[in-house]
Amino acid sequence: MNSEEARGPEPEGAGPGPRTGGAGKTGKGEGSGKGDAAAGKAEEAAGKAAEAAEAEASGKGDASGKAPAPDKALASDKSPAPGKNGSPARPKNPPKGEQTRALIIETALRLFRERGYDKTTMRAIAQEAGVSVGNAYYYFGGKEHLIQGFYDRIVAEHAVVVRPVLDKERDFEKRFLGVLTAWLEVAAPYHEFASQFFKNAADPESPLSPFSPESESARGVSLGIHREVLAGSRAKVSPELADAVPELMWLAQMGLVLYWVFDRSEGNEKTYRLAERGARLTAHGVRLSRFRLLRPLVNEVHDLFKDFLPGMAETVARRAASRDTSD
Repeated sequence: MNSEEARGPEPEGAGPGPRTGGAGKTGKGEGSGKGDAAAGKAEEAAGKAAEAAEAEASGKGDASGKAPAPDKALASDKSPAPGKNGSPARPKNPPKGEQTRALIIETALRLFRERGYDKTTMRAIAQEAGVSVGNAYYYFGGKEHLIQGFYDRIVAEHAVVVRPVLDKERDFEKRFLGVLTAWLEVAAPYHEFASQFFKNAADPESPLSPFSPESESARGVSLGIHREVLAGSRAKVSPELADAVPELMWLAQMGLVLYWVFDRSEGNEKTYRLAERGARLTAHGVRLSRFRLLRPLVNEVHDLFKDFLPGMAETVARRAASRDTSD
């Protein structure tokens, strides 16, 4: 065990401050060539073991014989209370734990841009952020969990940005389009390296997949936004599709995100045009669903969504139970 690994999670104020310059030295795994990706994977595989070893080693120098806590703010770190209309509130002075999480995420994003996702290790992220490797693994179990934290932050920012259109607009098409374009605006700063993440998100076994259990929280927030788009509009939708339409809107957003990842048009102009046409087409579909002549098709679409969309069967069962209780 080298001297760095022998240190336990240190207080966040100790050690070198965050770097803003070049890459610097990051250890054997940071060189160029094929060994970089392998080193990154090996770093993550040994991460939790290294964290435990660091904590145990640091305890030997403590008078009480106990390993120090990584950060006092961690024990009481809680998510901020919801703001108006359920949107996430942003405290003026976030706890130190939240500041450290944000610092690690920002540092990781910068290194992903500079070196690429596969060539960036957790050790490099910790060194550039000015925290110990143990502290980095305390907040994030690995690079994929770190990117999941980034996704959660994008979703939270999106929920805030869409408030003006949801609070004022009542036209369904304009509400849906406002939600789609708001996401594009929030995600715009990260477009240049989004394709590096897609190959991980496309893996159904990856926690970065939008259908994974790890993504359930972010997916739930997005679905809640789309439900509000429909519920707060003047659109009249058949009861059979009341639960399915928000799921369909969420899938449409995922399709838009996929197109955005690979869109190289100036200012992602093609993606914005796709959002406009997609919102218009969805609005037409909602209007047509009210006609009795199309009722068999509506029922078929409802059954299709219930069988295959994530969370749809649970939503239908929950609504049915609610109706039974009220009766």
